[in-house]
Amino acid sequence: MYYLRVFFTFFRNAIIREMMFQGNFLIQIITRAFWFFAQIALFGIIFRTGSEIEGWTPDEYFAFMATGMLINGIVETFFMPNCANLSEQIRTGRLDFALVKPIDSQFLVSLERVNLAMLSQLILASALLVRSLWNLGDPISAMQLALFFLYVSTGVLFFYSMMIVTACSSIFLGRNQGLYDFWFYITVFARYPRSIYDGRDSDRFEGGEILQFGFSYVMPILLVVTVPARIIVGTLEEKHWAIVALLAALAGLLVARLVFRWSLNHYRSASS
Repeated sequence: MYYLRVFFTFFRNAIIREMMFQGNFLIQIITRAFWFFAQIALFGIIFRTGSEIEGWTPDEYFAFMATGMLINGIVETFFMPNCANLSEQIRTGRLDFALVKPIDSQFLVSLERVNLAMLSQLILASALLVRSLWNLGDPISAMQLALFFLYVSTGVLFFYSMMIVTACSSIFLGRNQGLYDFWFYITVFARYPRSIYDGRDSDRFEGGEILQFGFSYVMPILLVVTVPARIIVGTLEEKHWAIVALLAALAGLLVARLVFRWSLNHYRSASS
């Protein structure tokens, strides 16, 4: 309850900050909405040339897209602003103030800022998911819904772990302004289904199989979006994917925690 009260304080402060600059807040929402509808229009045009993309029907693919947007939206709402700001806290010494507070330091540096404008993406993605499932017309069981939310959370935790590990490198580098670039390059692969990278046919990209294997079992960024999407549309056949995605998220959280604590042992405060 103590941590929940602290988080709600962060959320309230975010509302106050956004209301101080309402024009900027509105522009961010409009920008996100434009990007959202541009993506819908793009793949609507693509599906005019065929009824499927690597086994995904239009509504199944839009459900996949909505799932990826949900995961990305949660991460960018709650974690991205803080991880991107961590390098500046280290450079200026403001991290000292976080370390002396009577609360877990990783919790504080991970959730202090909330990007409320990204909540609009969560709303739009949820609407797209509901529309896609409605068009598919297949009944969704309570177990499907529970597993979907479980694996959406798994995807969020996996990407958060990657971000916090990357942000901790600022303690050794002094500044790491490439976090946003890193996030963009990594999530580019997760925006498309795993089957897109199938390189078994000779007319496809020769490195497809390498990308598919590497981003499925070495760094499973393809699975953390594909698995919940397959679950909610009822097409998940490879059950081991779900196990790999869950284990990857748990291992990522453990590694992120260890890296964060290890990095703090090498942190030189503003006074030293």
